[in-house]
Amino acid sequence: MAEVILQSVGKVYPGGVRAVQGVDLHVRHGEFIVLVGPSGCGKSTTLRMVAGLEEISEGRITIGGRVVNDIAPSDRDIAMVFQNYALYPHMTVGRNMSFGLERRRRHGSLLRALLSPAYAAERRAETARIQERVDGAADLLGLQPLLHRMPRELSGGQRQRVAVGRAIVRDPAVFLFDEPLSNLDAKLRGEMRTELRILHRRLGATMMYVTHDQEEAMGLADRIVVMKDGIVQQVGSPTELYERPVNRFVAGFIGTPTMNIVEGDVERDGGVLALRWAGGRITLPAGIAVTGTRASIGIRPDTLAPVADGPFRGTVQSIEFLGDRADVLVASSGVRLNARLPTERARGLREGDTIALGMPGVAHVFDGDGRRAG
Repeated sequence: MAEVILQSVGKVYPGGVRAVQGVDLHVRHGEFIVLVGPSGCGKSTTLRMVAGLEEISEGRITIGGRVVNDIAPSDRDIAMVFQNYALYPHMTVGRNMSFGLERRRRHGSLLRALLSPAYAAERRAETARIQERVDGAADLLGLQPLLHRMPRELSGGQRQRVAVGRAIVRDPAVFLFDEPLSNLDAKLRGEMRTELRILHRRLGATMMYVTHDQEEAMGLADRIVVMKDGIVQQVGSPTELYERPVNRFVAGFIGTPTMNIVEGDVERDGGVLALRWAGGRITLPAGIAVTGTRASIGIRPDTLAPVADGPFRGTVQSIEFLGDRADVLVASSGVRLNARLPTERARGLREGDTIALGMPGVAHVFDGDGRRAG
């Protein structure tokens, strides 16, 4: 395993299109880093620059203490798993996993092996080492019963495990994953997410992973890198990003269901600040520093609760029961709020009911430009 360091890394395509700008990131030894953001935010481009599949326009990338800007992908000591499995359809699972090592083997000449017993012995030893690595990866991923099958005989989840196994046998310094689970159905994605997390703990490997699914990012990452328009918005643990987002974008992107945002005018009365919108008014906590005349509060759906008299009074528009919880959508004077309630509290509600919601939990305050105020 190795650390990966990006220093002021940027990518500009012909025509002046800037896909990535000024990325500074230090991926520690054995860390699982997930790059997340909407389509077109630059996360895959960043990963491909680490892999050497995209040339960088500015900055420097270091892998294991070695600057790799001008080093070919095959010499960077990385292994990459793509969105499409890219398995050879005419090869068995075992051959798919071993093929990369066989192409790189030092003792590859069959003719010389026929003419030189010593060379033949070295070649057999190398073949045994390759098979040992394939068997080890197959044991780790539960692929031993499938080694003699063809890719067409496998399910989507099994094919993805083969692609991961092919990366493992290379024993790289860094694993790179580019949306590897996006072709799987929801159930398989959940299963593979668990398997990847367990795999990371067993290998202790450095991993960089790209996804647009923030739930996937929260479940996998030691730290998450949130990107927007080619710029890193925030880097932190899943808990840090959820509890202390640095701006409205991160707050709205991280968390399921999405955070409720209520925007309004700032009222100042001495040292007291309040936020007023068409349907209500909330006094902001002491110590909040808001600049300008506009601000917003962000409220997680699970921090809203029915109360006798709360700041948000409105009509229940829809109720989605999800087992032990329910998502209740409430329209309140031009503001639509999603409240995630325990099922027993939502069971008595009906669409069209009038309800008041309060905030026994934490709310987040953002300036008019979207930066965190408190």
